Amino acid sequence: MYRNISVDIKEGVAILRFNRPEQLNAMNREMMDEIIAGIAHINERRDVRVGVITGKGRAFMAGADIKEYANQTPEEFRAFQERGTALYRNLENATKPWLAAINGFALGGGFEIALACDMIVASESSKMGLPEVFLSLVPGGGGTQRLIQKIGINRAKELLFTGGQFTSFTLKEWGIVNHVYEDSKFQEEVLDYANKLARRPAQAIEQLKKLANLSLASMDFEQKIVEESKIVQDLFYSDEAQNAIRKFMEKS
Repeated sequence: MYRNISVDIKEGVAILRFNRPEQLNAMNREMMDEIIAGIAHINERRDVRVGVITGKGRAFMAGADIKEYANQTPEEFRAFQERGTALYRNLENATKPWLAAINGFALGGGFEIALACDMIVASESSKMGLPEVFLSLVPGGGGTQRLIQKIGINRAKELLFTGGQFTSFTLKEWGIVNHVYEDSKFQEEVLDYANKLARRPAQAIEQLKKLANLSLASMDFEQKIVEESKIVQDLFYSDEAQNAIRKFMEKS
């Protein structure tokens, strides 16, 4: 189905893998369209509980394909940016959790994809950053705003202004990366973690993601609390929750 990515689904976990290793998985227009289609396919699958994004080879994704990126017409550039915005939103607005598994370099648009995911895990040798400043540009896929939301403005400015490549250990300390795994055990650890998430009740995870994202919305705090209260009441009377409560009581 795809030339630039692969999608594998097993036991409730879908793995979308970037597959242009010779170009460090740099993203051109064709690859972006395939990623969007792959995410949509996974989001629509009711049997998939967790989506994982990772890369083949020594990079997660080294940003946009500069050769194509530099030669775009204004119309092509505008379309590329709009498609990128759709890509990130399809991750954030999905009802299921998405896990970015950083296996190597995650730079520019690659790091922005990771920032749009719900959580990030990384190999010990991986490096991440937003180097657009070196091209007299800024991140164009929401990277500045998502970065500030995740780590605060001072550290975000350091990462943005320097354009440097930061280690997985530094970014774990800063709160962007959830877990760092040994290189030799990375794929195994990622799958174990994804499988653990996939065993959680889907309806509860969906609502927890909604509420967590709601905390970033420009809405009155009391409205957010009211929304939380509505959701817990709806879930409490669902068959899934009632069955889980009954099983818990039987074990007590």
